[in-house]
Amino acid sequence: MTDIRRLPIGLQSFEVLRNEGFVYVDKTEYILKLAAESRVFFLSRPRRFGKSLFLSTLKAYFLGKKELFKGLYIEEAEQKRAEVENREAWINYPVLHLDFNAGIYDSKEGLLNRFLSFFNEYEEIYKSTGLDIPDRFKNLIKKIYETTGKQVVILVDEYDKPLLETMIINEPLNEEYRRILKGFYGVIKSCDEYIRFAFLTGVTKFSKVSIFSDLNNLRDISLEKNYSGICGITENELKKVFKPEIEALAEERKLNYEETLALLKKRYDGYLFHPQGENVYNPFSLLNAFTKKEIGSYWFATGTPTFLVRTLQNQKEICIRDILENAEMDENSLQDYRPDINNPVPILFQSGYLTIKDYDERLGLYKLGFPNDEVKYGFLDNLIPSYTSIAKDASGLFIGNFIRDIEKGNTESFMKRMYTACAGLPYSLASKENVKMRERDYQIAFYIIFTLMGQFVETEVVSSKGRADCVVHTDDTIYIFEFKLMGSGTPKEAIQQIKEKGYAEPYKMSGKKIVLIGAVFADGINEETADTWESCDLS
Repeated sequence: MTDIRRLPIGLQSFEVLRNEGFVYVDKTEYILKLAAESRVFFLSRPRRFGKSLFLSTLKAYFLGKKELFKGLYIEEAEQKRAEVENREAWINYPVLHLDFNAGIYDSKEGLLNRFLSFFNEYEEIYKSTGLDIPDRFKNLIKKIYETTGKQVVILVDEYDKPLLETMIINEPLNEEYRRILKGFYGVIKSCDEYIRFAFLTGVTKFSKVSIFSDLNNLRDISLEKNYSGICGITENELKKVFKPEIEALAEERKLNYEETLALLKKRYDGYLFHPQGENVYNPFSLLNAFTKKEIGSYWFATGTPTFLVRTLQNQKEICIRDILENAEMDENSLQDYRPDINNPVPILFQSGYLTIKDYDERLGLYKLGFPNDEVKYGFLDNLIPSYTSIAKDASGLFIGNFIRDIEKGNTESFMKRMYTACAGLPYSLASKENVKMRERDYQIAFYIIFTLMGQFVETEVVSSKGRADCVVHTDDTIYIFEFKLMGSGTPKEAIQQIKEKGYAEPYKMSGKKIVLIGAVFADGINEETADTWESCDLS
């Protein structure tokens, strides 16, 4: 690749992107469609998915900055649409832009300061005043209309950031934020006659905030088929816009073009926001991979949000595997998705950790799952410190040594590492006197560890009812595990259960060596209980 192409990693200004020659994936067809269809919109997408850049593009369009759209779809389409509608093209509207990304919300003053900055910027221009937040917002909108003779465009970026940063951690402050925001957004409804267009973005849909409970003219396009590709990068866009970057990455990794596409798809694709919509790639991760020519976990650079881990830890009866692999939502719940501490599935979906995988039209049920490998393994890696004794910064080395041990057939070393991982297993959720709950904690630890191993060897983690607890495949050996808690059986009995239940039958024709392992775990693993396992070679 001879020419150096500038990729807009983290760039949120459409004007800067266009003026400074960054590569741009043309989303302007959506701009024109939105401007013609309705007036007040809401879009939910995961973080770092291009919402801010799209909002900036809307701002440039409504400010009439035609020069920024040269060569894009909308350049000619806007002129043709204006002729059909018998109006002027590229009308310059007054725009109010409120960005909640720029704020710290650990106190009430944090939110008030964000509003203060917003009002000071525009009130100075239009000589508007008011007593409180709703009053100032309403007066500002009316003043702009009276001064310019034009309706106002309102753009709000990440409206829910103050709520997400206080969710679970500080419920009283969260409730206060809801009250303040309810009064602010309620103005959009009362000032409808003065508003040309409004567009709000966020990660979640907080139903108690008035933009959803009171705004009967708001249209939520988050799960509409026609807007499924509004943010993110589709397969067609990837091939059309980033062919030079794909070829450069292929050369770096010594792969051909098609192999590189398959690798990118497995790692970063898979987000789906309508059953019949287009899958999209995570743009942030994709652009980083192209820039660095490395397949990394870029979306997880800031880690899994604390409120997600805390939400999962509140699940006292549901195994985390059931949440992450068997997640379902009915149509009503998906359309009215709201954060719920007692049900983590909606917030996992909204945050981008789960996405639509399938839809049962007869039952009206959506099957959800991890969109791709980056999310799956990154998410579980971030959960390790909460469910095992493995420190976050040591998880890569720990899992790597697991892989080496099992590939070398060093069962003794592998099992010692397993006991170490479960030593001092956190009991923040379950009482030590509750055997069922303790078993669940071990199942969570096994699930996370073996699934992370699945990046390198084929693993099958299954329930304890009717099938083995875990099956691990290497190039020449299949390991079948049965785990028990101290007092519920011995290692010999665990191996006997594998034999009697026929857990090894599906693998006897594989031509591989089959090793059965029965292991017993106890609270507070120590020297007396550390070797409570046995193995049996069926070969």
